[in-house]
Amino acid sequence: MNARKRQQDQGKEKAGRSSFLPFRTAVLRGLAVVLPPLLTIVIFLWVGGTVHKYLVDPVMSGTQAMMLWAVEDVRREVPEAKLPPGERDRLRRLSAEQRATAEVTIRGNAYRPTRQGAYIPADMPADYVRLDNGDYVPSYVWLEHSVEQTFSDRPEEATGRTVYEVYVRSKFLRPHISVPFFLSLFVLVLYLLGKFMAAGIGRFFWGQFERGVNRVPLVRNVYGSVKQVSDFVLSEREIEYSRVVAVEWPRKGIWSLALVTGESLLDIEAAANEPVLSVLIPTSPMPMTGFTLTVKKSETVDLRISFDEAIQFIVSCGVVVPPSQMRHLEAESKEASVSGKDLLPEPSAADRSDTDG
Repeated sequence: MNARKRQQDQGKEKAGRSSFLPFRTAVLRGLAVVLPPLLTIVIFLWVGGTVHKYLVDPVMSGTQAMMLWAVEDVRREVPEAKLPPGERDRLRRLSAEQRATAEVTIRGNAYRPTRQGAYIPADMPADYVRLDNGDYVPSYVWLEHSVEQTFSDRPEEATGRTVYEVYVRSKFLRPHISVPFFLSLFVLVLYLLGKFMAAGIGRFFWGQFERGVNRVPLVRNVYGSVKQVSDFVLSEREIEYSRVVAVEWPRKGIWSLALVTGESLLDIEAAANEPVLSVLIPTSPMPMTGFTLTVKKSETVDLRISFDEAIQFIVSCGVVVPPSQMRHLEAESKEASVSGKDLLPEPSAADRSDTDG
């Protein structure tokens, strides 16, 4: 009785799994369609965000600081309590009417009184606007649309520095102009740096720098790995690969993809008594490293794939197969050839008799 019930439960479980299988297959197929473009977009967004965070933002901040230093014109009032002791004593001896117009001297500069009981530079023009914290900025700066819009709801947060920061960003560092400009400037700097590195003195200084980096225990490991990746992705290939072949390595029966780099050494060819090839066998999933072998030309199999397709196959550990090497395409080509033969007309009896004759 228990065995029969157990069999029934197992049958129900299998039926449930079989009914769920089409849904799971459809979801995985949809994921396979969506994932490649989605990951591509994510990678480009990550690269763009990294460049913006570590390159554009620091350059923009530095440029903004220099422009603030050049254009900032903030005048600050001095409360009476912070006047020099000699000036405070002199003001106490004056009447209220005299104090309302009496100027004071602070660090050799003349200051005039304001209605708020403070003192401002005597040479300050009348068109300056007073902020809540006692700073004065030119009216054209305060009346800038972006400045008014920023501090209209929170004027207590406005200071001379923050007002000028908003003014400089909106007036001189607009994103749709400044970002393309700085990116173009960065490309120009890279071009000039590349030209400098191509010269002998540039290579000398760069070699000295790398030797210094390689002496630091932890940094040299990280730098070496990053340099391998960047050299493989960005540098021009110094090794020209003529074609892609398959060789039985590391033993008979195990096939590995190899990139033909040349015809190897004459002494090895003489010892083998037949033509040989020098090949590079890249390692997965980082094909910038590998093994250099010399193999007999007769023991290699030429593959009908490009260099990029071979690299994709190696990086993906065999998951990404070149379209020309997929089984369903081979099957379709065979079916097409068979169907083509079927469409040929049958020879007539006369033709057969002529052939037999």
